[in-house]
Amino acid sequence: MDKKIILYGIVIVSVLLLTLISSGVIKINLDKEINSNSVSSGNYDDIPEKCRPTAGYTVELWKEHLGHHADTKDCLEYFN
Repeated sequence: MDKKIILYGIVIVSVLLLTLISSGVIKINLDKEINSNSVSSGNYDDIPEKCRPTAGYTVELWKEHLGHHADTKDCLEYFN
């Protein structure tokens, strides 16, 4: 009987937490490492729009992304 109560308690708490997280009451930042190295935290107002990093990219990932496209390879000079 005690095991059932503990199991039901765990299920109820889990459902409650999932509900609060999915509704936005509780926010969890799972991508801390990406955000700490993210280029979105920098000030890139002085570079052309097509060269500005997209949120969530690290500098290395953004440079790799730019290098794959012929029309943005010239943007790499802004990140050296």
